[in-house]
Amino acid sequence: MKHKIVLLALSGLSFVCCSNPTIPLYVGTYTSGDSEGIYQFQFNTETGALGALQLAAKTTDPSYLCYSPDRHYLYAVNETKKGSVSAFKVDSNGLLSHLNTVESHGAHPCHIAINDAGNKTAVSNYSGGNVSLFTINDNGTLNPAFQVIDHNTDSIVSHAHSAAFLRSYLYVADLGKNAVYEYTLENHNFKLLDSNIVPLPSKSGPRHFTFTADGKFIYIINELSSTITSAQKTNDGFEWIETISTLADDYNNESYCADIHLSEDERFLYGSNRGENSIVVFKRNIEKGTLEKIQNIGVRGDWPRNFTLDPTGKFLLVANQRSENISVFKIDNNTGTLSFMHEIKIASPVCLLF
Repeated sequence: MKHKIVLLALSGLSFVCCSNPTIPLYVGTYTSGDSEGIYQFQFNTETGALGALQLAAKTTDPSYLCYSPDRHYLYAVNETKKGSVSAFKVDSNGLLSHLNTVESHGAHPCHIAINDAGNKTAVSNYSGGNVSLFTINDNGTLNPAFQVIDHNTDSIVSHAHSAAFLRSYLYVADLGKNAVYEYTLENHNFKLLDSNIVPLPSKSGPRHFTFTADGKFIYIINELSSTITSAQKTNDGFEWIETISTLADDYNNESYCADIHLSEDERFLYGSNRGENSIVVFKRNIEKGTLEKIQNIGVRGDWPRNFTLDPTGKFLLVANQRSENISVFKIDNNTGTLSFMHEIKIASPVCLLF
């Protein structure tokens, strides 16, 4: 009997070790060319290989994607002149069942974020210059917008580029207004607290941003100036720390930042450069929040948009829009630096979602 138990245990261990550890990766695209919508790869978290590509849902210009907190539902902006947002149910086979589509109330929505409770979402309309807020039903469907925050003025054209919820607060990066806004939830609507949480140099163009998990530090990637601005939360708001270039010291041509992400342990910060066509790597001082640039590595493609770190923290994947490929890099967990592994072709990739 003992021998049988040991044999079964070893057999189970062998199965766990040798099983294929794959997880889904969804890819948002532009559909003006060969793409038809949202695609799904199977990603191997041991080898970094991408395989088993399938069209998950046909939809127009799904340029940014996000999950519900329970990952049962997926949401996509439809970055068109009319502007809309689509809700999908994630099926067991990886395909996406369309639930409903609602108007975004602004042209060219380019970003969507969901709060931790999973009952509200914010959509940034780039050309519309506004942010639309929606409630989410228990079945995953979207209700029509309950609030539209317009940043446009008579003298300045707004370009809302991204938003994020942090507890009861909402933050919005507006490239056109050269500012990051802060709102708080009050009586079921979001009320403006600050129209510029941290001073940015002229023509910085804040595009995306990320907070540390405790909300103490914010890092803003500036598209037009190819910089990252760091700030620390205080009792009186945010205190500027530094603004640092994302480009290699010897690079002098045009370049425009896109995306930004912290490593899971928050020791490293990554950003994408379109033009230099690179990922910049910073080592982060966890106590002070300061950054030290340690690497600029080519993406083996053209025009890196969104990029992502896989859930294991071992790999970084880049969506290269113009060269129509996804590049996979290995992350050195000790130094945070990247090394290129391989690439795979796919039409007009612009957003990656694990």
